[in-house]
Amino acid sequence: MTMTMSDNAAQAAIGAATRRLQLPVVRSHVAPLAETAQRAKHTYLGYLAEVLAAEVDARDLTRRARRVKDARFPRIKRLAQFDLGAAPTINPATIATLASGAYLDAGEPVVLLGDSGTGKTHLLLALGQAACEQDRRVRYITAAQLTNELVEAADDRRLSKIVARYGRLDLLCLDELGYVKLDNRGAELLFQILTEREERNSIAIATNLPFSEWGTVIADPRLVAAIVDRVTFNAHIIQTGADSYRLRTTTNRRTTRNPPR
Repeated sequence: MTMTMSDNAAQAAIGAATRRLQLPVVRSHVAPLAETAQRAKHTYLGYLAEVLAAEVDARDLTRRARRVKDARFPRIKRLAQFDLGAAPTINPATIATLASGAYLDAGEPVVLLGDSGTGKTHLLLALGQAACEQDRRVRYITAAQLTNELVEAADDRRLSKIVARYGRLDLLCLDELGYVKLDNRGAELLFQILTEREERNSIAIATNLPFSEWGTVIADPRLVAAIVDRVTFNAHIIQTGADSYRLRTTTNRRTTRNPPR
């Protein structure tokens, strides 16, 4: 489209204004969208709506990408990638319900129970990813990492600040509870996080231990009872089973490559 002087002047004014207002997508899309609008005979309001929608969409994508980065996932997993057919103990309707994010609005916990290789971490990461895509504040961390961070914060007299930061998250994804024994101080600090979030913001926990065995990693029986009480109240409890999906997949792959004679 050949630009007239008035068009050039308008383009320059738009460029200056979008820089000042920090609207980079409007600046880059204003000309091509104007050509499209002219061909389609859109109204002025229709054209304005298209330009603003492009800016909003771009900002949504950027914000969601930032949510994923801030969550510190070790890898990206999605619920659609999880093989429910290989996990007969998991109700697909439960996963669909969690995917909607309603549990986050209610501040309900999620507990994933099962042996190693049964998909607990996959589901934990996928729930976190889904929450990020819904523009929620999420953080992934292992139980050992969290307790270490809290102990260091307490030693540096920053504990209240760290507890408040974890309390503001929409979803805390706590992995590997049960793999490393927690000392009394670490367990008490973890309890503070749970108390800060109780019935307000959700926590999703992946553990290889049934609740009856949490005392093997947390020495104080009263603290164990209090922690179990908080993470199970109104919780969505998903048992991933004992049959390792990873081991089964590896075995099947090797059998396919080297069939028995």
